[in-house]
Amino acid sequence: MKNKFLTIASAVCMAVVLSSCHKTDVKVETQLTPDVFPQTPAQFQSVTGTAYVALRSDYTGAYFFSQSHTTDENLLAIFGPDWIDGNRYMELHRHTWTKDNSGISAVWYYYNNMIGVTNQTLSVFKSAPASAAKTSSVAELKTLRAFAFYMGMDSFGNIPLDTLYGTKESQPQSTRAQVFNFIESELKAAIPYLKSDVTPATYGLVTKYFAYSLLAKMYLNAAVYTGTQRYNDCIAACDQIISANKYSVEPMASYLQMFYPTNGATTQKEFIFAIPYDASNSSGNLIFARYNLNRNLGIRYGYSGSTAGGYVNPVINQSTGNGLSNIRPSGPSMTTAEYYAYFNDANDIRNKQWLTGQQYWQDGSPIMVSTTKAGYDQFFKGTVDEGKVAYVYPLVLSQLTFRPRTGTNSDYDLGRDEIAWNTGYRNNKFLADYTNTINRNQNNDFPVFRYSDILLMKAEAILRGGAPTSGATAVSLVNQIRTNRTTSAALTTLDLEGLYAERVREMAYEGWHRNDMIRFGKYENTYGLGKTNAETYRRIFPIPTSGFQTNAKLVQNPGY
Repeated sequence: MKNKFLTIASAVCMAVVLSSCHKTDVKVETQLTPDVFPQTPAQFQSVTGTAYVALRSDYTGAYFFSQSHTTDENLLAIFGPDWIDGNRYMELHRHTWTKDNSGISAVWYYYNNMIGVTNQTLSVFKSAPASAAKTSSVAELKTLRAFAFYMGMDSFGNIPLDTLYGTKESQPQSTRAQVFNFIESELKAAIPYLKSDVTPATYGLVTKYFAYSLLAKMYLNAAVYTGTQRYNDCIAACDQIISANKYSVEPMASYLQMFYPTNGATTQKEFIFAIPYDASNSSGNLIFARYNLNRNLGIRYGYSGSTAGGYVNPVINQSTGNGLSNIRPSGPSMTTAEYYAYFNDANDIRNKQWLTGQQYWQDGSPIMVSTTKAGYDQFFKGTVDEGKVAYVYPLVLSQLTFRPRTGTNSDYDLGRDEIAWNTGYRNNKFLADYTNTINRNQNNDFPVFRYSDILLMKAEAILRGGAPTSGATAVSLVNQIRTNRTTSAALTTLDLEGLYAERVREMAYEGWHRNDMIRFGKYENTYGLGKTNAETYRRIFPIPTSGFQTNAKLVQNPGY
């Protein structure tokens, strides 16, 4: 994990050296000129690292927020004056965003920056001598660029197909179907030259199975993107991965550990492609614990900055006696009641990714929190002096419901007291990084494509009319996953609604839920804290103001 990122990050300085070759007024003072560098596979890999750094930069940040917080999976509430941030999060949740929403602007910058970095690196490779290493690296870069175009097409619809570096000419938008066709052709052209090895050495790098995974995603959603169904093509792409016998479904005993901060190249059976995160490096962070942990749970889960001390069964926030000082995680994110309702099998290991109800220390004793009566409930009805009386209570997380508290600033405001902060079930799939004591970053590597998703996509394509292959049925494919997730009886029948429920349980908090909700026609549902807007044009985001400032040829998406 860390070694992989250090290898990738070393390319940043190298790119600076090589990019000077594009400035005719800069004297070259290095022997690493394009006619001699890169040449070896290791040299090419060091330069392609710039594209991986660009991918890593905001995938679990702004991009994840746009794919998760616009759905019933996740929302970031307001707590009095905290987390208002220009209402950017409320707009995402309630589907009321405009072209000036800063979160959407960040996504536009993110995917375009990744394309620009990749184009620049490809331009450097043009002068390198022909070799198998060069051909493979060009295929790798074009596959990464295809993924960036995919994120742009999926999020914004019609986007420019900008494939050149150094030109000052702005590109007009291509239609979504044209972008789809371009991505498909790029991936098909790249596959013969991509790595087929699945080893620790290729972990975190693009392989041909990455390309097939992306093709499967595109074909499964082709009716959304182009108006034409491609379910048989989706099945064929999935079969390329399944038949390779490189991956398997993680067993129940190690399912949760698959997402722990100790995950990585030697622990994965399911990760087709994961982004390695390193808590010691800040160029791209995974900081889920900051958002998802209830603010009183930092000590329990070893969150950096929470002072655990040496006491047994301490009382959180109690300043004397056996209390502990708790520098808290922020804790504003939670799931909706509608989403959590899918986790309805008591025998399913996937339930354990959630923090719900009564919270306990590792030894099984209840976590107690010290505050005052007014600190517990800001609307305490007693006198001021009574409100200052110490109050110790057991930490219980309550389900989020759309029931605004009288006196709060809005019906999206939960309040600013212990009741508010203990509202909402929290996701802890990417377990808080107890190995990092320095900052709030996490070492958990984040999966982009996972083998269980391939099985689910093939099952869905069959249910939607694709032809079964290799004797597999939708039921048998889903049962391959379920037998490793729950001790409940295997499925005997399956429809699309059941398949959707299985996707919710299996793919929670992995960045694909917006994609799923749109495909299943659920994106316009009512859920959470007042999400009632059913405008279908919001299935794609508006082009932000910053986009028009750099490209006058852009045309705003309908509805905005």
